[in-house]
Amino acid sequence: MNRSPQIARLWGLARQHGMDRRRFLRALTAGGAAAVLAACGEPSVADSAAATVDADREATPEPTPAWFKDTSPFIVHDDGKSLEARLENMQGLITPVRYFFVRNNSVSLDVDVESWRLSIEGDAVTNPIQLTYDDIRQMPSRTLVSYLECAGNHRAMFDLVKGQKAKGTQWRTGGVGNGEWTGVPLRDVLRLAGVTDDAANVLLIGLDTESPEEGFRRVVSAEKALHVDTLLAYGMNGETLPRDHGFPLRALIPGWVGSTNVKWLGRIVVSKSPIWTRNNTTSYVLIGDAYPPEGEASGKVTTTQVIKSALALPWPAELAAEARRIHGFAHSPYGPIERVEWSVDSGRTWKPVEALTPQVRYSWARFEFGWDPRPGDYTIMTRATDSAGNTQPEEIPFNEKGYLFNQPLPHPVRVT
Repeated sequence: MNRSPQIARLWGLARQHGMDRRRFLRALTAGGAAAVLAACGEPSVADSAAATVDADREATPEPTPAWFKDTSPFIVHDDGKSLEARLENMQGLITPVRYFFVRNNSVSLDVDVESWRLSIEGDAVTNPIQLTYDDIRQMPSRTLVSYLECAGNHRAMFDLVKGQKAKGTQWRTGGVGNGEWTGVPLRDVLRLAGVTDDAANVLLIGLDTESPEEGFRRVVSAEKALHVDTLLAYGMNGETLPRDHGFPLRALIPGWVGSTNVKWLGRIVVSKSPIWTRNNTTSYVLIGDAYPPEGEASGKVTTTQVIKSALALPWPAELAAEARRIHGFAHSPYGPIERVEWSVDSGRTWKPVEALTPQVRYSWARFEFGWDPRPGDYTIMTRATDSAGNTQPEEIPFNEKGYLFNQPLPHPVRVT
């Protein structure tokens, strides 16, 4: 955010009073300094500070909005950082950008591509380098279809299904989308920097300095970083990567949790030894009795996603009593979806869906079945199985951050 010293001081005061960036921007835009100070509970200094800051605002660009895309198709969460998609808006395999969910740790960035550089460094490279956007675009590219899902998608189900609320944004089913991504294999960039055979970890760091650790960061194993389908993506759905989704460059790591797909990428550190940061020690970690600590983490670090399925219906849904086709989506990091079943009697009996779209690697599958219900209240459940034999489990143990919930969802539906 472009800001004067006065606005910077206001932001510092707002943070001291527990105000997040979204509330600060709303207050500043709506009522200037007086509104921010009043929200902080300091009206006694509002008049004098407001005059100074409001005068300064006349020569200061408006604050960057939290998002650049139209937020009306989404469920906007109270954390000010999450736009949850509505699966009922999605019909085909590829999720349009206008419906693709957003999970940020700060406001979306508007990066100046001319001055942007990607730095590759660390003790496991012999030739530290900086690359421009043009450098990246001139390298051989790959395009692949891959779903992208927040590790906390379905988090609300720990509360709604199991009666045990987890910490964090209460995502239901819309923290996921399926996109076509174009970019450069990360391994090609690492090879330019002279990655060594004893590289162990690759740390991806974003330019979102208002995020924890002054730049959101996640650790990826060297093995995964060097996989040909791990991309540094600059294109989405055949267009330039949108600002909300990480322009000019983001990581795309098929099958891994969304947080590893770091947006607004600016720096890569390659290390011979394991790297431990906030996001693989206390955050993005399965913490609970069923998850013994590993390394320096408080539990099991989240990396690979899990098999899931969900209906493309509002939660809860209201439908007319007539014959209809119902569809949904299923995905797994371990292979294509081979079978989806559905139930309207709380999982006592299951029927196979009637249509399951063919999949390319890393894509989700669209499934469909016919239903002709009478008026009443129903609970529809779906259960997916992949080509490797993985099936959604009947139960999963609780973890305090609510990651990787993948029990069959009891979707409430009222038919009138």
